[in-house]
Amino acid sequence: MMDMPSTSSSTASNVLGTSLGTCCTNPMTGFYRDGCCNTGAGDMGAHVVCAVMTAEFLAYTKAQGNDLSTPLPAFQFPGLKPGDRWCLCASRWKEALDAGVAPPVCLEATHASALEYVSLADLQRHALPPAD
Repeated sequence: MMDMPSTSSSTASNVLGTSLGTCCTNPMTGFYRDGCCNTGAGDMGAHVVCAVMTAEFLAYTKAQGNDLSTPLPAFQFPGLKPGDRWCLCASRWKEALDAGVAPPVCLEATHASALEYVSLADLQRHALPPAD
């Protein structure tokens, strides 16, 4: 049985200091597959950055040994394509940033704990426009 999140989306904060928003429900994302980039003790990868997949990033992460394009139904993983939103490991997003291929992020749906790995300024430089 999976550990339950230590925080729920209604009480968790995003990197802007407001309530954590939903990242994506189609495909269903999040370490806990709740649509949000919630985290907790069981989330060793800190899947807290809500990012929009790009072809460049998907190729980069596959070359690093983490193929996000191929479906793995046993892990409730649909395989991703450009345009999909997904909760990425904060450390992988930072690696992609350093390599010049960081995908855009949704600040409202990026968990505050992402700031333990990457600066708010870096996230803001790659931010999507706020939703209306």
